[in-house]
Amino acid sequence: MARRHDTSRSGSGWLEHSARMVTAWTGSSQAFAAAVGVIIVWALLGPIFHFSDTWQLVINTGTTIVTFLMVFLIQRSQNKDSQAVHLKLNEIVAVLQGASNRLINVEDLTEHEVATLHRHYQTLVEIAKRDTTLTASHSVEEAETRSAHKRARRRPGLTE
Repeated sequence: MARRHDTSRSGSGWLEHSARMVTAWTGSSQAFAAAVGVIIVWALLGPIFHFSDTWQLVINTGTTIVTFLMVFLIQRSQNKDSQAVHLKLNEIVAVLQGASNRLINVEDLTEHEVATLHRHYQTLVEIAKRDTTLTASHSVEEAETRSAHKRARRRPGLTE
């Protein structure tokens, strides 16, 4: 099987590989069991160290460090997954006949532009609610035209 990316050429290849491996392991049952084991060992050592400040500091420091690192691993994983989903959706929008191409890379638009598109699709939903066939249109303009056409056909005495 051919490798998709040669990690030996990139300086961050080892970091990418390590982050992927740690992310996969920390989401496993074994990692959860190890974390529970560490807490149990720490709790059992409490009486031996007379529940001292140092004993408490060990667990506090350890959990703080792990939490700090996990925040970055989780964000990395979320970013990568999100980007992959966006790429897949972009492909679907790009090839689907009748789909609006203005949705490709919509995640890169400003908040104002996304809000404008949201209002655009809210209008489409309102028009679709008035119609009996929800899948009959692909754009607000198309939906308005079809809706007007349907209303005209329902009025007695009106012809096209």
